Amino acid sequence: MLYLIENKRDKASVEGTVGFISRQIIAALRHFQCFDLQDLNQQIWKKLNEINQEPFQKRPGSRKKVFDEEESSYLHPLRQTRFKLSEWRIAKVQPNYHIQIERMYYSVPYEYIQSDVDVRLSKDLIEVYFKEVRIASHKRLSGETGQFSTFSEHMPDNHRLYLEHTPEKNLEWAKSIGTNMGAFAEALLKNGSEKRALNQLMSLRSIGKKYSKEELDLAAQNLLLASSNPTVSVFKTILERNKKREKEKDNGTLTEHQTDNNYGFVRGAGYFGGKNK
Repeated sequence: MLYLIENKRDKASVEGTVGFISRQIIAALRHFQCFDLQDLNQQIWKKLNEINQEPFQKRPGSRKKVFDEEESSYLHPLRQTRFKLSEWRIAKVQPNYHIQIERMYYSVPYEYIQSDVDVRLSKDLIEVYFKEVRIASHKRLSGETGQFSTFSEHMPDNHRLYLEHTPEKNLEWAKSIGTNMGAFAEALLKNGSEKRALNQLMSLRSIGKKYSKEELDLAAQNLLLASSNPTVSVFKTILERNKKREKEKDNGTLTEHQTDNNYGFVRGAGYFGGKNK
């Protein structure tokens, strides 16, 4: 029988029905001997079905018929996942965009720094809510205290760039520009210490924001042809020179010098008085 929370008059009726059914089943089975719980449950279900099918005394129908016609439509299917006991807490997002739960640290989007958030703790999951909207979820940490669970998407752009500043990530970026840029990045990593090379690659990526992929790859090609020990400073010079030449070419102010194949840097016999004047 349904009990409507808004209507407190239903409570007495529901409790009375539960008491009636309990007495009817207990009284009917008081002399029944069973040897396991499954056998007892079968007898209880059998007796319960008999009670539900029994006609009412003062109105037509039965409990089963009323349930089918009036009450069953209000029922909802059970959750596909089992209900998990959980605990709720309030935490404040720290300046490092993490919250502390039981001396473990979990990241949230950095936009919520200094905000109070609701945290739902279950056996194996941490969920973070802000104004009833879930903004983060983490697998619950266990073991040694002081562990961090951090997602890169929660970090500011400058922090994310530092996190991804590894030789592998930089090589992947350079090769996405072109084969010559990939070779240039490999040369930087090969010719110096990793720390120095990473600093140079960070400068290279900063320069790369100002030029197209074609311009970067062409400058890297020119650099690799001209030097066996390429540097970022020379690469930057080549980029600026190529940019300047392209601008002059577009404006029609570029002067191209052509030389004869027979031309040489010699003064000849006439200069030294070898010819009669």
